[in-house]
Amino acid sequence: MRAGLRALTSRGRSFLASGVAALLMAFLLGENDLFRIGLLVAALPLLAALVVARTRYRLSCARRLSPARAEAGGEATVTLRLENVTRLPTGLLLIEDTVPYALGVRARFVLDRVEPRGVREIDYRVRSDLRGRYPIGPLSVRIADPFGLVELARSFTITDTLVVTPKVVPLPHVRLSGEWTGGGDSRTRSVAAAGDDDVAPREYRQGDDLRRVHWRSTARHGELMVRREEQQWQSRGALLLDTRKYAHRGEGPRSSFEVAVSAAASIGVHLSREGLGLRLVTDQGPEHLTDTGLSWSLLDTLAMVRGSSARSLEMGVSALRAGGGDGLIVAVLGSLDAEEARELARLRHSGITGVAVLLDVDTWNGQEPESSEEYRAVQTVLAGYGWRIVRLPAGVSIASVWQDAGSRGRYALSGGSSS
Repeated sequence: MRAGLRALTSRGRSFLASGVAALLMAFLLGENDLFRIGLLVAALPLLAALVVARTRYRLSCARRLSPARAEAGGEATVTLRLENVTRLPTGLLLIEDTVPYALGVRARFVLDRVEPRGVREIDYRVRSDLRGRYPIGPLSVRIADPFGLVELARSFTITDTLVVTPKVVPLPHVRLSGEWTGGGDSRTRSVAAAGDDDVAPREYRQGDDLRRVHWRSTARHGELMVRREEQQWQSRGALLLDTRKYAHRGEGPRSSFEVAVSAAASIGVHLSREGLGLRLVTDQGPEHLTDTGLSWSLLDTLAMVRGSSARSLEMGVSALRAGGGDGLIVAVLGSLDAEEARELARLRHSGITGVAVLLDVDTWNGQEPESSEEYRAVQTVLAGYGWRIVRLPAGVSIASVWQDAGSRGRYALSGGSSS
């Protein structure tokens, strides 16, 4: 009953106060009819509170996101499934799912009645222009009486996460495979001759041959493990993303920083699909990517990338140099000076293809492309060391300029080395 009284709405409190006032006036004036009216008005919210408080609904809730990952600017559908697991029908239910402000307006619904063992499914859409990981939930259910005098809230604890990834655009095929085989030659190496204890097992995946189950490792790890009968040598590459705040211009989804993240995502997915083993590096150092589902791991990581306060690419260049074994380096760069460009350019040597995606960040301020002397100086330095230059001004898609990544020595100086 206490819970019911605390759940009185403004209307319920008004009814109760009006009823009490009518009873007092009836007592003072000796009006029996007013006494009956006051008793009815005061009793109505109390009865509603008693009924709602004694209601023992048991509801189960499930939520499904389709898709669980959405590109920035894309939509996802959230499906709520409510089931009344009792033998009693429910009354009026007010449902609200907790949705972050960036995904849109609040998701509120009204269910008039759910029959015993009944199921209701509710769909709503969410959309975000901003990358990130957004929790959806928990779901709250308000039990109300038909007169709107009492609302009693119940909440579920389950939440789901929607990952909003950078926008990925398909890129045209550019012949780079001949230049980035330095990290491997796509040969197959057999380990069948190794002893049983020397085999490096991995977790079982759907479709694996059960004859490859490694029982000793299964017993040790507590989950099904299979032998690696053969290991694939894979070409390797590195993707450098410049996340320094001062190196970019603009705000919001159309800023040069967001364009750089989208370009890195498009390039990374494109190269991964062509079989390149990729690692991601920012000006803060290396980022961890899982071995399986590389494209999804890359997108999940880039979904959470934020601008850094660093003023130099030193940590990123050091991480590239320490990693080694790369046949291809793709650098997506904001504003940088000639000295920073020279430090980066020295990473390229024989057997490595270097591709620099240079964002002309001054065009985000309305200037003409390549109007900055510093921008032209950076091009000259990188081209002098044999890097391939892909210019990316404001308003231009990476897909329309990616062909320049296959142009050998297009910007190379007469005295510089050619890739």
